[in-house]
Amino acid sequence: MNELPRWAEIVLVPLINLLLAALLSALIILAIGENPINALQLMVKGALGSTYGWGYTLYYATNFIFTGLAVAIAFHARMFNIGGEGQAALGGLGVALVCMYIPWPHWTLALVAASLGAALFGAAWAAIPAFLQAKRGSHIVITTIMFNFIAAALLNYLLIGALKPAGSMEPATGKFPATTQLPSFQDMFSTADNILFRGAPANITFFVALIACFLIWLLIWHTRIGYEIRAFGHSDSAAKYAGISPTKIIMIAMLISGALAGMMAVNNVMGEAERLILGSVEGAGFIGIAVALMGRSHPLGIFIAAILFGFLYQGGAELALWTSIPRELIVVIQALVILFTGALDNMVRVPLEKLFQLFQRTKPSEV
Repeated sequence: MNELPRWAEIVLVPLINLLLAALLSALIILAIGENPINALQLMVKGALGSTYGWGYTLYYATNFIFTGLAVAIAFHARMFNIGGEGQAALGGLGVALVCMYIPWPHWTLALVAASLGAALFGAAWAAIPAFLQAKRGSHIVITTIMFNFIAAALLNYLLIGALKPAGSMEPATGKFPATTQLPSFQDMFSTADNILFRGAPANITFFVALIACFLIWLLIWHTRIGYEIRAFGHSDSAAKYAGISPTKIIMIAMLISGALAGMMAVNNVMGEAERLILGSVEGAGFIGIAVALMGRSHPLGIFIAAILFGFLYQGGAELALWTSIPRELIVVIQALVILFTGALDNMVRVPLEKLFQLFQRTKPSEV
């Protein structure tokens, strides 16, 4: 079996997939009567041309880092956790309960507690499908996607009932106390003479996401449980023969996956909205699938892919504002990226493998 070099697997294949998706996107933009070069320039300027644009790009990227890592952990155990949307929504509930009902003297303590609350609620929501997979053989894709709808219904019930402030008509909690409000990039990096990231929602949670990337890298490639997760993902029969418990791996991998998805809520619920609102996840759980695919389930690749999708989100908003290109086109571009990095991955991989094989055969004769 031909295999690509590691650098080609991680960098070259996703890059070619991305270029193919960009080419098709350019053709679609041409078909609706817009200039693709001007559209790209507008996207780059809107998403990366100012600290304000960077603030939104990194805010979206923070969400996608958490959900991408969540999907990647499950991928390593050969499971497809498609329930990140529901797990992130329940993570928001954990954040809200911690922030509203416990008095905190400072945001640092609130951040730690909210992170734990979000992780706990997200893990708990992933634990039930994991148990059904491990003990009953229920397919993890079916159960996790069903639990997305259950989570949405549960959150809707709570936000129009027990958690809604008296006299309010909006399905949302009240504003969190001031001592739980996280510092934004504007607070952290502005000076008296220069206001940076003005009004952008990026906040300190971005650095929590970077720490999560590092910790997941350590877990997967430098711990025993990480080795067992990868071994089970490569061959469950060989893992069983080696004494690795499938039930243990399924439960641990899904608990970590759910916890990571839940922690996304620290960014959008505690850091940006400063209250829990209905629909706060906004599809980030599903975008995490594309991020994990494009990042090859490696934390570094996930970080880069999350920045890309953050760029697409913010750049797409600029396109919709200043051109006749509809906001939905960004969904099409995202779909093309997912199509090439997922379903059509072998369309790029197989020719590259043959090319590298040909190069290796001809190289000795040239010496």
